Order: sequence, then structure tokens, then C-alpha cells
Amino acid sequence: MRAVSTTPIAPLVAGLLLAALPALARAERSQMPAQVPKAYVQECASCHVAYPPGFLPAPSWQRMMGRLNKHYGVDASLDPATTQQLTQWLVAHAGTYKRVSEEPPEDRITQSAWWVRKHRKIDAPVWKLASVKSAANCAACHRDAEQGIFSDHHLRMPDGLTAQQKRAFQDD
Repeated sequence: MRAVSTTPIAPLVAGLLLAALPALARAERSQMPAQVPKAYVQECASCHVAYPPGFLPAPSWQRMMGRLNKHYGVDASLDPATTQQLTQWLVAHAGTYKRVSEEPPEDRITQSAWWVRKHRKIDAPVWKLASVKSAANCAACHRDAEQGIFSDHHLRMPDGLTAQQKRAFQDD
């Protein structure tokens, strides 16, 4: 005869759910490090979203910071001390996990394999809408991009989408 467990199932289920909470919280948590240099926000976020450093590997950040005078067609030069401070911070917090191990073409986040895969259903004309302007304008669709949150649960549809383009935002 087999012994029957007298352990109630509800506490087990509750325990499993509690164990899963940290993972669920991480999915909605900011991808920006807790301590962000003021210069990063002042200088970089004055033109675009202050991208989380984990979006690129260290060599990409080093190259980018080494050629700020030719920053994607703009002179974004900084004084040497600020450049050094931001380079050190970006490299220290650069992506080291599998999805960013590959350096994207031209060190562009929007050309990285993970970014392209994540946005594959978005039609090319969407990036040119007046409400979007470019693929680098994360805040056009990610309403919490300024806080470093890029969760699919926090998307907004930019103005000017066709019905077909709207469906791409609703698909996972």
C-alpha cells in the first residue's frame, strides 16, 4: 500500500508563485543600471534616449566613444574627462550576455541581431512616420524607454499606423 501525502497543495502552489515573482519583476524592471552618470543623461539623452549600456558589447561602446566627432553624422564631441568617465561607465555596464555578444554593424543597436529579431514584424515605413522618425527613437513606441524599460507590456502605438501595421504591435 502506498502512502498518501498529507501536504496541502495550495501552499506548494503559493510557494512556486512566490519563487517566480523575482523573474516576473525583472521582466518589468529597468534595464538601466541604478547609478547613471549625470553627464550621460545630460549629453546623450539630449538627442536620443539614454540607451542602457547593456544593449551593446564593450568594444562597440569603446569605438563609439572614440569617434564622437563623427557620431552617426553629428559631432557629439565631449571634453576628454567626460568622454573617459562615460566610456568607463559604459564599458563596465556593457552587455555580456549571449544576445549582445555579437558586435552589430556600425555599432548600431538597431542593427544588432536581437533588435532586428525583436522588431521583425514592424514595416519599414513605420520608422519614417512623423510620430516615429527613426528606428532609433525607442520612446515613440516604448512609453517607459526614458526609464530604461522596454517591456512589450508597455508599448504604445505611434500615430499614423495603418490597420495592418497596428496588428504587428498586437502580435508577439
